[in-house]
Amino acid sequence: MRTDNHETAAPPGDALPVPAGGSILRGVHYYAVRVFFEDTDLSGVVYHANYLRFFERARSDLLRMLDIDQRAAHEAGEGAYAVSDLTIRYVAPARLDDEMMIETRAVQIGRASCKLNQKAWRSGALLAEMDVRVGFVAPNGRPRRQPENWLDAFDDFMARSPDASIAGRQGALPENNPDPKA
Repeated sequence: MRTDNHETAAPPGDALPVPAGGSILRGVHYYAVRVFFEDTDLSGVVYHANYLRFFERARSDLLRMLDIDQRAAHEAGEGAYAVSDLTIRYVAPARLDDEMMIETRAVQIGRASCKLNQKAWRSGALLAEMDVRVGFVAPNGRPRRQPENWLDAFDDFMARSPDASIAGRQGALPENNPDPKA
């Protein structure tokens, strides 16, 4: 016999919590992460490979915020991003229950790839930094040009950066700096 007063139906849609998202400020994407027990190793610090998961979540959130729908592109048979190259540098450990901020900046946007820089911070201290290049690939695994609206979304994102004078599509000069030597 059931004795509690809990309702068995789910609450209305607006009463359900939604996953936390990041924010974009001046051409930089910020995504908050908390370290859980599952993220740590035997010594109690974040296992090195888990930084890749944190960085991936931040990149995926950035794409959603830029209205870049990888899932729809994949399901339509257009393709998706795949990591082609990354370099990561570990500076200091994160520990259980630490709050980290993942910062993502677009460094270079090419016709078929994007280079991003990502940093994990804890209270102003750098924990890890990664440079990653993702290529847009067709379902057959071959590189292909990114959808034009995706390129435009990255251009808009990069134009908001304080470093906009060095940002832009590969091979194109930024509009606000017509002199390549400046």
